[in-house]
Amino acid sequence: MFTGIIEEVGKIISVRNDQNSSQLMIQGKTILSDLKIGDSVAVNGVCLTVAHFDKTIFTADVMNETQNRSTLGVLKKGDHVNLERAMPANGRFGGHIVSGHIDGTGTISQIRRDDNAVWFTIKTTPKILSYIVEKGSIAIEGISLTVAGLGGDYFEVSVIPHTMSETTLLSKKSGDRLNLENDLIGKYVERFLKNTDPSQEPQSVITAEFLAKAGF
Repeated sequence: MFTGIIEEVGKIISVRNDQNSSQLMIQGKTILSDLKIGDSVAVNGVCLTVAHFDKTIFTADVMNETQNRSTLGVLKKGDHVNLERAMPANGRFGGHIVSGHIDGTGTISQIRRDDNAVWFTIKTTPKILSYIVEKGSIAIEGISLTVAGLGGDYFEVSVIPHTMSETTLLSKKSGDRLNLENDLIGKYVERFLKNTDPSQEPQSVITAEFLAKAGF
């Protein structure tokens, strides 16, 4: 599990492409301080497993499914990526619940400044938009952000200066594709509702006998 609070911006050192998969070699600093083989690292919001590492570089394999759902398949040598280690049990929960399992991508249609903030308008699919609510959370390139606006085929986020300077958003431009992960809670609620038979009366565990035993 991740929080969407980016720890550092890493750099792609090399990309080895196979027929339907790839291996990324990524340079970092902060996250390598306690990294182990098998650890999870979110790369632009995508949960990858550390296969090898040394003091400055780690490698991770990208499966065909991951390439199809995200922008990792188009990364090239020299590109910068957002990096976050999995959340430790004693860590601070600064963002929201981020699984690192991308739902799809969106495309920046507009970037505009509003005093010290930067607004991004992002167009995406109806499926992804169906889980988005205004003032709710969404992970963009692994960054935990709050939805500031919502339209028929787009949503908007307003990004503070600190987030711009500490992530790859500063280098983004109109037309760029971004990895998107919806709020996990919404997806679980939808799944629960689909599995509920509306013809059946809900069975409450709160009965007169239960209340009497509880002292009411």
